[in-house]
Amino acid sequence: MNPIFKQIIIKQVLDEKKNKSSGNTNATAYEFAKKWRVLKVTYKGFVKDFLFLVIGIASAAFGLESFLLPNSFIDGGVTGISLLTSEITSTPLYILIPLINIPFIILGYRIIGKAFVIKTTIAIIGLALTLALFSFPEVTHDKLLVSIFGGFFLGAGIGMSVRGGGVLDGTEVLAIYISRKAGATIGDIIMVINIVIFLAAAYFLSIDTALYSMLTYLAASKTLDFVIEGIDEYTGVTIVSSHSEELRMMITETMGRGVTVYKGKRGYGKKGHNSEFDIIYTVITRLEISKLKLEIEKIDPNAFVVMSSVKDTIGGMIKKKSFAH
Repeated sequence: MNPIFKQIIIKQVLDEKKNKSSGNTNATAYEFAKKWRVLKVTYKGFVKDFLFLVIGIASAAFGLESFLLPNSFIDGGVTGISLLTSEITSTPLYILIPLINIPFIILGYRIIGKAFVIKTTIAIIGLALTLALFSFPEVTHDKLLVSIFGGFFLGAGIGMSVRGGGVLDGTEVLAIYISRKAGATIGDIIMVINIVIFLAAAYFLSIDTALYSMLTYLAASKTLDFVIEGIDEYTGVTIVSSHSEELRMMITETMGRGVTVYKGKRGYGKKGHNSEFDIIYTVITRLEISKLKLEIEKIDPNAFVVMSSVKDTIGGMIKKKSFAH
């Protein structure tokens, strides 16, 4: 271990013990190892998220410039609105994408969190700069190939950005917000938004362009689902760990999510059946999966985590709690 990192970790441990007014101001081996693990996991998570975002930006930019833009095709969501506005007004796409996404970034800060907004802002600005500074060759003018492969690369780019903890398209943020207010499912809201976009494309561009653009959207949405491993709108997470109290505090305080805690018994090993422990269950959106995995690994890298798709929820299970400062 680097001596500089070692001194930083020791100082953090000692500062925490002093703040808690503990009589013992010596850094134990466990506390030192825990701090080192947190530092290592944080750095590793940052590098992984950064790589996902870079790959996502490159893929989306390639899909836009090499397929969709030269053939005046659009996609669904905020990207589709940007492409349609660019075609109608001749405004450069690299200006419209960050401009139209601003309200969704602000909304994302309210319902998801600061880290998500930072990564999303970096991703969207990175895409805009890539479109402004780099030129990609036109691959084909065959309309069917353009709609399919343009959607494929754009969907892959959006999916990679989601895996990196951000988004390149703010449609899902809006859908999550409306679903909580109106009680409709996220899928229904996204469908309504896209119907309006494609009707506008049929009116302002042409019916053929709108129909091919629908193929683009289907290709993009299927690719996105594949890239993020088919995760639906909400994900139920069950966590089995000997550090259940720390994990519960992390989910309720750090992530601002509700949890259900129930008792369980171990079923592994000769003495496992008599060992009782707490099992944690929570429901999060797919945009928070990356953050939750990172936080769990910081606390207990050996935790047993089971994730399952949840079609929709009713009530306050995934609403953020407000904490007084």
